[in-house]
Amino acid sequence: MKKILTLCIVHKNSQILLGMKKRGFGAGRWNGFGGKVFDGEKIEDAAKREFLEEAGIEVQDIEKLGIIDFEFKGNPEILEVHFFKADSFLGEPIETEEMKPMWWHVDKIPFNEMWPDDIYWMPFFLAGKKFKGRVLFGESDIILEHELEEVVNI
Repeated sequence: MKKILTLCIVHKNSQILLGMKKRGFGAGRWNGFGGKVFDGEKIEDAAKREFLEEAGIEVQDIEKLGIIDFEFKGNPEILEVHFFKADSFLGEPIETEEMKPMWWHVDKIPFNEMWPDDIYWMPFFLAGKKFKGRVLFGESDIILEHELEEVVNI
């Protein structure tokens, strides 16, 4: 069973906008902005809606760069996450009930406070390369398996 999710990050010049997840799945970690895709909703529209809900800004001209299937050992549900990059937006990022946004220089990304797989796909993302992959997590979010490759089309 697959669940479709989005993840969008603003990458402008040498900075990216991440959010500290304050509640729910992934709480206590820096991450991009995103979440569920509603029935009948386009994946791109979901990415924009989630960004607005979580950081108070309207991202524009988003580009899909990747898709990764995340699996958790012992759980039959697969999280199919669609990764988007935005380089323009309207408004100023604000803290919401769910996320606390913060700009990070690309040389200072806090990988030790993020999901452990981020260090694998982030170089593709920052280079604007398209990617596909799969990650299997074990207990305590330890990566048991991971596959990631650059692709021409996503």
